[in-house]
Amino acid sequence: MLNILKLEIEIPVEAFFNVVGSKDENLKYFSEIFNLDIFARGTSIIASGEEKNLERFEEFMQKISSYFEVGHVLSPQDVRNLAVGFKVEKEEKYPETGDVILFSYRKKPIMAKTPTQKLYVQTIKENDITFGVGPAGTGKTYLAMAVAVAYLKQQKVNRIILTRPAVEAGEKLGFLPGSLEEKVDPYLRPLYDALYDMVDPDKVVSMIEKKVVEVAPLAFMRGRTLNDAFIILDEAQNTTKEQMKMLLTRIGFGSKVVITGDITQIDLPKTAESGLIEAIKVLQNVKGIGFVQFSDKDVVRHPIVQRIIQAYDRYEQTKAGKNE
Repeated sequence: MLNILKLEIEIPVEAFFNVVGSKDENLKYFSEIFNLDIFARGTSIIASGEEKNLERFEEFMQKISSYFEVGHVLSPQDVRNLAVGFKVEKEEKYPETGDVILFSYRKKPIMAKTPTQKLYVQTIKENDITFGVGPAGTGKTYLAMAVAVAYLKQQKVNRIILTRPAVEAGEKLGFLPGSLEEKVDPYLRPLYDALYDMVDPDKVVSMIEKKVVEVAPLAFMRGRTLNDAFIILDEAQNTTKEQMKMLLTRIGFGSKVVITGDITQIDLPKTAESGLIEAIKVLQNVKGIGFVQFSDKDVVRHPIVQRIIQAYDRYEQTKAGKNE
């Protein structure tokens, strides 16, 4: 016979709703994940089931409580995301990532939400250079930014350098009106948006002024040696072979590089081969370089985005079949 035990966990009043969720929806979620019978009584959570499952649930609740105890605010969705991550790490043997990469200035936890994202964060930490390749909405750039900000706060690097190729501008960049910053701002805006979501806007301005954070087109990396920096190259599918090699050979001591891109969204002229595609072929077996491939299952935007990606993939496959 199974040995059914009971566990009672007291939850602080101020955190109770965020833990149990609206209409106790989180408790139903926990019941499925931990294979327990779970319900609320007053400000306590009562769980019953097998001893090993209760031990895991208790460990998870201790982790949740530790966030609230130091003043971090977790929404009901954040708590559910942490539960999924906890299950993945304990049962499916994916690498430990510490769950929360960074708390934003609003005390919002930023964390990997899928097994591939967790693997991606771990790969970034373990390698000097990491390639994150896959469709839009999979968190490639956002998670890389979170790790970069965390490294800066922990003084593992002295600065963050964010760059992407301004392909659409081409040779016409110099003819656009305004200052250099005004000319390139539209191409770098997604990087700014991610940064402003994590760091207090006033601090971001100060960090940019002091060159602690540098946001620049890829062309401006030429001729530099980048030491003690966390470098993120976004939209790398639009780099030429020469640009990719140029960036990779700029890396100095104490630096970490994350290169993100989607090889199905190349905007280069048809005569130019993507530097990202060539790098994937050339660098596969180089020590210190990691590769993580995302899929539509890792899309963490609105669910319809995942369905759109799948529909386009089916269309492209059908079209390729007709052309054969």
